[in-house]
Amino acid sequence: MSTRSGISAQFSRVPGVAVALIGLCIVFGLTSPGFATPTNIANVFTQSTILLLLALPMTLIIMTEGLDLSMGAVLTFASIILALTAVNTGSPALAFFAALAVGLCFGFINGALIAVFDIPPFITTLGTLGIAQGLSLVATDGQSVVGIPRSIETIYSGTAAGIPLPILVVAIAYAITHALLYRTRFGTYVFALGGNRDALKVSGISVRGMLIRVYAFGGLMSGFAALLMTARLNSAHPTAGIGMEFDAIAAIAVGGTSFERGNGWLLGTLLGVITVGVMRNGLNLLAIPSSTQVACVGALVIVALFIDGLRSEQ
Repeated sequence: MSTRSGISAQFSRVPGVAVALIGLCIVFGLTSPGFATPTNIANVFTQSTILLLLALPMTLIIMTEGLDLSMGAVLTFASIILALTAVNTGSPALAFFAALAVGLCFGFINGALIAVFDIPPFITTLGTLGIAQGLSLVATDGQSVVGIPRSIETIYSGTAAGIPLPILVVAIAYAITHALLYRTRFGTYVFALGGNRDALKVSGISVRGMLIRVYAFGGLMSGFAALLMTARLNSAHPTAGIGMEFDAIAAIAVGGTSFERGNGWLLGTLLGVITVGVMRNGLNLLAIPSSTQVACVGALVIVALFIDGLRSEQ
């Protein structure tokens, strides 16, 4: 084998997300003096935690050939309910369970409309996005909810054994999702929903029931993410999480999960989230406007998929 063909063979084993991540780190390391510092790297990981909590269940949803455009809006509404409950009752635990209930309710509604009434996921979740966003504005009159108990704020700012608590939280969430997808029948059925749905029907497995569970899991994780977002902002705002579903979908696409045939890669999603986080952080350090950052994330998806396309041709 020639040296050139050997290099091509090695390149074919490198996921596009890894190439994109390394390339971004090199670019921002050279253009922004503060990027490669330990403090900033820790910030990248910590700031990516909320996005990862959305991207993990979104990966499972996309593996079923579905989509959830409502996650950002549901996250926002759950955050508002969490904040209002905490301010009015003084109970962080009750506030957290209220946020979980909101997320679970929206996830169940999404799943039921898609599975039972055969409404396309795009249309269903676009509708629930509007509902959640509208409820957020009504509940707050367009204003931020402040006065959050200190105990909630420390969930984002605190550490354990020197490790930021948000990183520990998402590490547990990742481990649970990984176990569900790769070590349980639930995960086997998720792969089958996108890859061989007819086999599930022949086996007597309720396709509708499974779809509802997958979307309910997505809603539950949105409610869970609301805790970290509220703690990070030390408040709740009716537009705080709007658009985060775009970054989640981008991270999943960059990470190599296919939108067809139930082909998903959870580790790729993790790398995709870190890649998006690195890009957002580097662009912030370079004072790039947020509108331009959205375009850059879109370009990142195209570049990563282009690299994967070249890799598959080797």
